Amino acid sequence: MAVCCDLEVDVNGEETFLLDKKIICSFSGRLSKLFDKSTNAKRNKVIFRDFPGGVENFELIARFCYNNGKIDINPSNVSLLYFAAQFLEMNNSVSGNRNLIEKTMKSIEEISYWTWSDLLATLKHCQDLQSSGIVERCLDSLVGRLAIPSEASPCASTSSLDSPGFWLSCDTRSTESLKHGFSQATWWFEDLSVLSPDMIEMLIKSMVSRKYNHVIIGRFLFHYQKSKFYTASPDEKHQVLKTVIDMLYTLDTNSISCKSLFRIYRVVLNLNISKNSRNKLECMIGSQLDQATLDNLLIPSPYGARYLYDVNLVLRFLKAFLCGGDRQVSPMRIKKVGSLMDMYIAEVAPDPCLKSSKFLALVVALPDSARDSSNELYHAIDIYFEVHAGLSDEEKMKICCALNYEKLSTEAGINLSQNAKFPSESAVQALISQQLKLKNLLRGTNNAKLYTNSPCNFIETKVKAKKDEACEPTLYSERLDISVDNEKLREHLQGMQCRVMELEKVCKKMQSERAKIMKSKAAAHRSSARSLPRLCS
Repeated sequence: MAVCCDLEVDVNGEETFLLDKKIICSFSGRLSKLFDKSTNAKRNKVIFRDFPGGVENFELIARFCYNNGKIDINPSNVSLLYFAAQFLEMNNSVSGNRNLIEKTMKSIEEISYWTWSDLLATLKHCQDLQSSGIVERCLDSLVGRLAIPSEASPCASTSSLDSPGFWLSCDTRSTESLKHGFSQATWWFEDLSVLSPDMIEMLIKSMVSRKYNHVIIGRFLFHYQKSKFYTASPDEKHQVLKTVIDMLYTLDTNSISCKSLFRIYRVVLNLNISKNSRNKLECMIGSQLDQATLDNLLIPSPYGARYLYDVNLVLRFLKAFLCGGDRQVSPMRIKKVGSLMDMYIAEVAPDPCLKSSKFLALVVALPDSARDSSNELYHAIDIYFEVHAGLSDEEKMKICCALNYEKLSTEAGINLSQNAKFPSESAVQALISQQLKLKNLLRGTNNAKLYTNSPCNFIETKVKAKKDEACEPTLYSERLDISVDNEKLREHLQGMQCRVMELEKVCKKMQSERAKIMKSKAAAHRSSARSLPRLCS
């Protein structure tokens, strides 16, 4: 058969092929329809700007056509041939042979028999091509093979990414077995790290739908981000981060390491990622803020800001934490965050550029139940007042409203009452709170004495209690006028402080007397017990 060269094909501007138009058009529906409308020119020219697989793949297509529809189709070229066949609409059958689309589809149907390397090679070829059923089939086959070791674990989900033996049985105690199990669960990390972000997104969604271990998925995503950043361009880094954050957001929060999330966040600080991705990352960190450390929170303020640390970021973390996410905010978790925040507030308090409104937002962010003691918060406020000496009493009182004076120790309460940096109103409240605390303690001691005495001694005890009450120093009940001169107010406070000291002495004295009474009663009881047999005889 004579072969002519009446068709010129420019493939993506890389190379030009001279072909027999009749042979090519007999297989390609797209070219056949194109030349049906053309004139009988001696030579026609076609330019492809986006031919799948480029020059090498077009060469395979030409070979298929010139060999009358016969070509070796294998996992290394099936994806490229499939995309090219779709592009050229090669659904025409010649000489009874199947068309190229049918041939490639038959090969793809046998994907379950492909090796791991075949699947990986096919996915690499598909990365720059338009998505189709072949990509989904390859990923589905990959995930099916990855799920085998994970399904063997009765305790696959843990609360920490840092545990190396998360896929093994809970009864396994051998360190070597744990290491071996870890390597078995993560051997595929390097292989799949070569895939594009779009394919990684499809992969993770498939793994999640198959209920694959979220701990391993999270660990892979952190590994993927780190490995991709070595050679990625700025635009590629944006895409990688977006994909990693979006996929992490679909996982169970318990399966993600707080430490790793903060590492990702510090990377984000240097890249201008979308607000949506940043919000997702902050929400994930906030939901497990009780696992964070002070160093994690000390993130520098944004460029151009005068204050040292990003207080607004920490406030957003707190908001996300209190909202709860998919984890219950238990009292124990709230108290852990309360302790962490007290340390953070003390750390940012010396910043001369930190506005009182931001400091106030920090101290009132958590509920009162987050703190068993207000001592640390008091010391942090004390530091802030010392650095910001120009604050008005009104501004100071707004901040002091966050203090629970009842949760101040006696020492801290007395210290506050003498602290000239605090407003007079706050000092009065601190001392009154200490008075009430001691009065309640005193009242409790009296009640305990009354209830522990025997009935025959009740009258004697009541008389003694009246005598003690007559000797007891009266609490300072004079109503203070806050508007009086500060010097006069300080004198009042000193008087109140003396009475607090007296109350402490009285409490100690009464407790000592109570111990003596109990001791003598016990001795009398033992003596009466010894004399009982004599009376009976």
